[in-house]
Amino acid sequence: MRLHDLKPASGSKHRRKRIGRGPGSGRGGHTSTRGQKGQGSRSGSSTRPGFEGGQLPLARRLPKRGFNNKSFSVVFIPVNLESLNHFDDGATVDENTLREVGLVNGRGDGVKILARGELEKKLTIKADAFSAAAKAAIEGKGGTCEVVSRVEISVSE
Repeated sequence: MRLHDLKPASGSKHRRKRIGRGPGSGRGGHTSTRGQKGQGSRSGSSTRPGFEGGQLPLARRLPKRGFNNKSFSVVFIPVNLESLNHFDDGATVDENTLREVGLVNGRGDGVKILARGELEKKLTIKADAFSAAAKAAIEGKGGTCEVVSRVEISVSE
């Protein structure tokens, strides 16, 4: 088998439907698969996903009940070990210094240090969370991991 012998699986590729190319195309000729009249036959017509022709859409017909935990989820901004090599040996790294350098952007509930790559320097890192492998790698280089918790969990009585 060589590269020029490779072919896609039978039936996996379809020829593009070329509409609006006259009666010889087998696609309706003058109507070009759009039918005779109506909203869909007009030029520039399109309807949003879920539109049911004015009928109350399914998403609005179904009852909305129950509890959704998404609004209470905690979303950390990930930072990998390899990107921490940007800092000098012995430096203290926290979220503000990561933002100044451009390693952390956007909004989140804090920063989590992950173990991708290899750390080459001894650093003092203050973050909201550490993966177990990242913590081991940082402490293996003689650095320290300090957990700074900004996420407040309120419990109502």
